[in-house]
Amino acid sequence: MYRFLLILLSVVGMAIATGAQQRQDMSKGKSNNKILVAYFSATGTTARAAEKLADVTNGELYAIVPARSYTSADLDWNDKRSRSSVEMNDPKSRPAIKSKKENIADYDIIFIGYPIWWDLAPRIINTFIESHDLKGKTVIPFATSGGSTLAGSAAALKKTYPALNWREGRLLNRADEKSIRTWIDNSKL
Repeated sequence: MYRFLLILLSVVGMAIATGAQQRQDMSKGKSNNKILVAYFSATGTTARAAEKLADVTNGELYAIVPARSYTSADLDWNDKRSRSSVEMNDPKSRPAIKSKKENIADYDIIFIGYPIWWDLAPRIINTFIESHDLKGKTVIPFATSGGSTLAGSAAALKKTYPALNWREGRLLNRADEKSIRTWIDNSKL
């Protein structure tokens, strides 16, 4: 009888501990979904936001790296002949990326981050989306910007790729982990 009670108490104790751990994981923004935080960052601003988002969501970071890096001259939006200006003025432009993300099928939720250029996502984001099969995945945009809102770029992506399961995104300028956690918790991912 003593042995039976000891076993029973052990099983109950393990069940309570497992439930507590699951509640703790959920309160930290963790879910059973496998999350990828893919981002393009020309100057490091979007990379910092992506790192915070990955920390909060327990997601895997993936940098969308151009095959040819952008120089300061390439990013000069005042120069109509700069690389970024030429790309953004051509809706069919698809700058090459260094490599595809392997095993994209393993992820349930894909956050896609970028700096906003000309109220749009840089064309390299189109390259990323078109290079990967994102159908059946939850896709959430996030961005950084010096003066634009997320609305224009997110609407353009949704219009260009209507078959994807888009969710409401967010501008993450100077966002801290607490505000990101609040957004994620309210998103019910």
